[in-house]
Amino acid sequence: MGLYVRIGCLQKYHFMNTFSFSEENIARLFGAEAAEDEVFERLQSYYLKNKTHEKVTADLPLRILVGHKGIGKSAIFTMALHEDEVANKLSLKIKPDDIDNIGKDTNDFSEMIRAWKQGLISIILNKIVQNLGLVIKNEEYVSLFSKTGKILSFVRSIFQKQINDYNLEEPSKLIINKFLQENRIVVYIDDMDRGWESKRDDIRRVSALLNAVRDLSNDNKGLQFRISLRSDVYYLVRTSDESTDKIGNSVIWHSWSNHEILILLIKRIETFFGREVDIETLRKTEQRHLAHYLDSVFEKRFTGQGKWENAPMYRILMSLIRKRPRDLVKLCTLAAKNADDNNNRLITTDNLKSIFVEYSHDRIQDTINEYRSELPNIERLLFGMKPSRKENKCGKGYIYTTNDIRNKINGIRERGKFYYTNGKEASAQDLLQFMYKINFITARKQMSDGFIDRKYFEENRYLTSSVADFGYDWEIHPAFRWAIEPEERDVFKIIELSKDEQ
Repeated sequence: MGLYVRIGCLQKYHFMNTFSFSEENIARLFGAEAAEDEVFERLQSYYLKNKTHEKVTADLPLRILVGHKGIGKSAIFTMALHEDEVANKLSLKIKPDDIDNIGKDTNDFSEMIRAWKQGLISIILNKIVQNLGLVIKNEEYVSLFSKTGKILSFVRSIFQKQINDYNLEEPSKLIINKFLQENRIVVYIDDMDRGWESKRDDIRRVSALLNAVRDLSNDNKGLQFRISLRSDVYYLVRTSDESTDKIGNSVIWHSWSNHEILILLIKRIETFFGREVDIETLRKTEQRHLAHYLDSVFEKRFTGQGKWENAPMYRILMSLIRKRPRDLVKLCTLAAKNADDNNNRLITTDNLKSIFVEYSHDRIQDTINEYRSELPNIERLLFGMKPSRKENKCGKGYIYTTNDIRNKINGIRERGKFYYTNGKEASAQDLLQFMYKINFITARKQMSDGFIDRKYFEENRYLTSSVADFGYDWEIHPAFRWAIEPEERDVFKIIELSKDEQ
């Protein structure tokens, strides 16, 4: 809907009063939930490059990107690959299907590492040959590799042998010449945790992969690996295999501040309407001075009751997401669809209130699906955190001191113990750490200005320590509250808004 002009590969939309929240406009405005489902030109237009991107693309042998599902790991890899392509670097992406069976035929850990090395070498060489359109006979392949013994030397031998013998496409020639100058191959392995079930074999297999890529990058100077892992997957591997302490310096924990996520939303809105925006200026600007950028899509203030009354819309959005871009996409998309159902030209308070329950149910179901493989009875734990009548009457539901939340968890455990997939019984302290790790609860501290400072697992992984008290209480994240207490329709009346960030 609406009028637009096409500039390059990106459609820039210049809407007048014809704008509506059609399905097409909603998709273009807020984007897809997963980077791999997004049109690349649109992803490129609103992508927000931050410190994590710089760390992932650093000229180092091994980079392991760790973060929750929906936090944007695939987006970083997609953009990094594109930058490599533009720079004519020899890089390739290995998909889950490419490595599905590697390391599954043995229980011997050393043999599993060897299987990963051999499998990865074979995949890398085959992809290079296929991607560049080279022609090489199998026997020639074996002969060359046996003489060189090293991946980089082998690739160099192939390139030197073929660059003048075949009429290669110009892009392939540019990549080959770049390699001959820099002697570097970058390998991206994304979605490694697809099909993850937290079983011992799953943990050992990922651990063997990490050991294998470390060995390969050490033995082949110039061979670089970029691997993405969900935070729970890395946490289990790291705590199960002492050898992973050797890769600690290669791990990058991916996290967002609410300020960055607000800028990301602003950039999506501005690029959708074809307007330019200076990101560095936005980074330095206080959030309250950025609120007007949302006026093209949202009404200015939330007109509900309680603690949210007359609050700027950006504060409502930032308080409901778990510092994950995917949460923002889901929340805004649901509200926009409700706005379209009601023929609204802006997303209003009523549109948001109408979708809070659905949004909350989606968040808790995604969390259960994601972590059930680690704690089979996760559903009983999360719904067991519903405030009791006594807690509601005393106004103590959702927010707990450390002692109170342990007592709450022990009350749930009295109705049935909890066991991890590996058979270990989970104590109250274990379950507190687990709920913090999965972002079901956050650490919170009341600030002097009345707003709440919320800390997430990615920002401080040690706040649940049993040997130190950092002065934080615990809060069930607002995103889950309608799901665990559906009869309470006005949860927003009692939720404190998050503090502005910069």
